[in-house]
Amino acid sequence: MDLPKFLVADNSTMPDKIFILHTEYPRFLLDVENDDIEWFEDISEEEDNEEFSSEIANLIEEALDFYDQEMASLDEE
Repeated sequence: MDLPKFLVADNSTMPDKIFILHTEYPRFLLDVENDDIEWFEDISEEEDNEEFSSEIANLIEEALDFYDQEMASLDEE
């Protein structure tokens, strides 16, 4: 099954929260409000370096851009 790279997620038990789910490695859930991240992967010490940190920063920026685009498309409806 092909999955989109990012998904918008919410939950009725947390009605004020909106999350972005990153479905590719490294999978994570990003709280849009405060940028908290819940990782679904175990990151090895070899991966936890400056290059990896830069890649994560780019993924977070992409996730937030995705969120902004999704919200803009809802406003157009």
